[in-house]
Amino acid sequence: MAASPFLGLAGAVAADGVDEGVPAHYGNPLVEQRRLEAGDAVVDLSNRGVVTVTGPDRLSWLHSMASQALDRLAPGEGVETLLLDANGRIEHAAHVVDDGETTWLVAEGSEASGLAAFLDRMRFMLRVEVADRSADFGVLAAATADALDRATGSDASLSAAPDWVDPWADPRGHRYAAEHPDWRWVERIVPLDRLGEAARAVASGRVHAAGSLAAEALRIAAWRPRFATEVDERSIPHELDWLQSAVDLGKGCYRGQETVAKVLNLGRPPRRLVLLHLDGSDTVLPVAGEPVVALKVRPEPEPGAEPERRTVGAITSSAMHHELGPIALAVIKRAVPAGIPLIVESHGIDVAAGQQEVVPADAGPEVDIPRLPRLGVRH
Repeated sequence: MAASPFLGLAGAVAADGVDEGVPAHYGNPLVEQRRLEAGDAVVDLSNRGVVTVTGPDRLSWLHSMASQALDRLAPGEGVETLLLDANGRIEHAAHVVDDGETTWLVAEGSEASGLAAFLDRMRFMLRVEVADRSADFGVLAAATADALDRATGSDASLSAAPDWVDPWADPRGHRYAAEHPDWRWVERIVPLDRLGEAARAVASGRVHAAGSLAAEALRIAAWRPRFATEVDERSIPHELDWLQSAVDLGKGCYRGQETVAKVLNLGRPPRRLVLLHLDGSDTVLPVAGEPVVALKVRPEPEPGAEPERRTVGAITSSAMHHELGPIALAVIKRAVPAGIPLIVESHGIDVAAGQQEVVPADAGPEVDIPRLPRLGVRH
């Protein structure tokens, strides 16, 4: 893949890790956050993967495998879906939009080829064609379509498909959290060979550019899970409050559906997503994978005894937010009490962390199972 033209803009600093290939920032990530939040900036996501599915059976076929209802997806309607394994664990996540002839799926760049290969294996005799188009198309994102219009102009050739509007802000499924922060996000699929025109729109002052650091900070503050960061080999949708935007609970007969229904109706998520407000006095920002620990104090501790440390989870993503300061998302054990102080072990330093629940510690079954009366002893 050729270098993104956004990396040639003034002040651009390349990102690494999961966002390698696009700018991390242009000199001032906090200012970029404010511009992005206000709808005055666009983000280069040209490193994302794009998979297309064509053919008359495409929507009913995708519907049969996906966690989301796709069989009646209207042209221009954007949804989010997951592909699960037989045990309900998340294997793929995609942003989906259909234009009437082609279904477009946007995934993490590192996942696109695997997603396309999986779908291709599942075609059987149906009239569908799957293609990994990541070498031809990328993504621009913003808080508003207006910002994207200023970057791409009125030229329809700079938009390959209808815009995808993130349903996280207007969920249709089950939500564990009582209330979510505000979140606006629009993605536009653009031909990579025309991405330079959007970069020139930024250079001319028609719109500002924000880097991946700004986008991540706003995403984390909105509790919005991302496949590349919050998902591991054990993740099920419930743990990340992902039922609300990516799972249609009215459909069945897809792989993993039994686990989705059982945990929602009869069980509890084994782990849960939390937002951590971090102590910034040591100017240490934890990174993904660093342990989150809780201190257990014995009822009658011995004099001078240190509280017992127990690892209860791990950081999944972190950022410096322009209003909240240092924050992070973490996945922790369900049984960790909501009010208990936590510590993140980062760079040899203990970083104090206050947790804000996303999936509540007391999230329980949705089905109220009546208790059977105990049978008395017969005489």
